[in-house]
Amino acid sequence: MWRSLGPAMARATTTEALRASLGALLAIGLIALFLLSPEIDTEFGLYLVAPFGASAVMLFAIPNSPLAQPWSVIMGNTLGALIGVALCYIVTDATLRVALAVAATVFAMALVRALHPPAGGVAMAAALHPEEIFPLGFWFVLTPIGLGAVSLVVMAMIYARLTGRIYPFRQYDASDRQRGGVRSASARLGLTEEQLTALLERYRQSSNLGAADLARLIGAAQMQAAAQFAGPLTARDIMSPDPVTVAPDTPLGKVADLFQRHRFTTLPVVEDGGSYAGVIHQIDLIARAARDARVLKGRFGAAMSRLLGQGLAPSETARDIMRGGADGLAPDTPLAALLPMMADGEVHAVPVIEAGRVVGVVSRTDLVAVLARRAAVDAG
Repeated sequence: MWRSLGPAMARATTTEALRASLGALLAIGLIALFLLSPEIDTEFGLYLVAPFGASAVMLFAIPNSPLAQPWSVIMGNTLGALIGVALCYIVTDATLRVALAVAATVFAMALVRALHPPAGGVAMAAALHPEEIFPLGFWFVLTPIGLGAVSLVVMAMIYARLTGRIYPFRQYDASDRQRGGVRSASARLGLTEEQLTALLERYRQSSNLGAADLARLIGAAQMQAAAQFAGPLTARDIMSPDPVTVAPDTPLGKVADLFQRHRFTTLPVVEDGGSYAGVIHQIDLIARAARDARVLKGRFGAAMSRLLGQGLAPSETARDIMRGGADGLAPDTPLAALLPMMADGEVHAVPVIEAGRVVGVVSRTDLVAVLARRAAVDAG
């Protein structure tokens, strides 16, 4: 029983804690600097309402939560302000007014799927101070509340991009759709958004997770289970040794020929001395041609010919489209880390690097072969 009173959240790293706190500092500081009139010192507490601090915690510390997404933040805070102001004109008793403001805000937010806990504080702040609300009237809903909520969301979006995070996170169709021929997490599971949503509702988790998040968690659990099923294998145990490589100055025409001849999807790039320089995925070649096609008014064939040096323009080289050495992995990388790396995105193979040199390549085919052999052994 006592253990249930302890922390329920996973441990946060110092870096993540600093990232969240810096985001909240910048957001609240900028709102105070640009959205408030310096001369309104007596009403500073009203214009920089305390619930914005709670909203900032959610936006920067738990940006993946459905409660922290733009619709919830903006609509929730706006509803709280609207209801709080309206009750100032309708209900004279302070205790009843405050209780009704919070209760009505919760009810309204639930109906429009915009639950945002700080909005209850917005409604309470308005209901507690009718003498300060009356001079503003319903203008209070637009500013500071509406304008402040929108500003927080915009700053959270910018900050997330600058710090390598994703926000907004929730939109199922936008974030989980098929891109570049890669199946989404839900498609790989074979479950629809409606089925995933029904699971969340059945276990009363619809306010904590989105359907796309549930798909990713189930997929991650399946990957972990598959890794345990295969045993304590590493990249060295399953890699294909002595892979075909290309030099940085190899023309892309030759790179394309190697892809076609060997049915590769990935080619490591090595310097003259044999040191690892980067990797080219087949999708990189296609993406570069697609980008050039936009310049050539949609002529993809012409863009690909130009890219491979088959037109008047000189051929580009492997150096022009290769990815840096970050795609390589160490020989002792466990299978548990390889499976999710291959399951998500367009990566079909990853070079294995030892002492700065390419010693092998692990492909999806290698992973499937390992799992198949283990299944055959267990079946026998």
